[in-house]
Amino acid sequence: MWYTINIYDKTWKVVSKVTLDEKIFSDDKVNNNLIHEYYLLQASNARNPIAHTKTRWEVSGSGKKIYRQKGTGWARAGEKRSPVRVGWGVAFWPRNERNYTKNMNKKARNLALYGLLTLKAKDNEILGLKDFDLKEPKTKDAVEILTNIGINNDKILFVLNEKNINLIKSFRNLNNVKYLLADYLNPKDLLEYNKILFLESALKKINKE
Repeated sequence: MWYTINIYDKTWKVVSKVTLDEKIFSDDKVNNNLIHEYYLLQASNARNPIAHTKTRWEVSGSGKKIYRQKGTGWARAGEKRSPVRVGWGVAFWPRNERNYTKNMNKKARNLALYGLLTLKAKDNEILGLKDFDLKEPKTKDAVEILTNIGINNDKILFVLNEKNINLIKSFRNLNNVKYLLADYLNPKDLLEYNKILFLESALKKINKE
């Protein structure tokens, strides 16, 4: 199925259309398992292992056997740093040396990303906005644009082709909007936001990759 995205101006009038390349965006290429794998990879690679416990060799304390081997009723207790004693060394608990990094080849990542964008297009959650600039950073202008579009109450991922300081500063103060460059599209952000607002240049860029 061919998907066509309308490109609107700031007053929400259709000025052009972009047809998504069927070789990239196609229902047949949507792989939910691959999308899930890419999402887990992103979450896992962002994980910072801070939980950490000390072993018997890292805690301070004497290594001397506490009691004699027999006759005390303390079941042959060894040194007080032993994991069997409360408050000392710990066995089989988290260590911050653990590596949670996952790998996924570029072709599979792209296929998962395009599949997710296809699902967004299918649900009419992708919108196009003709490239524009603001004379100065002004949040009021950003709100006016989103209000004209009718998505000011939605969670919006605003995708740009390249950095534009005036646009970035105007939109970043809005709690329901996140800006992102097209090169950094990722499954977490695409799933978190229910409206993906592309500048026309950004949409054409991903349509050619």
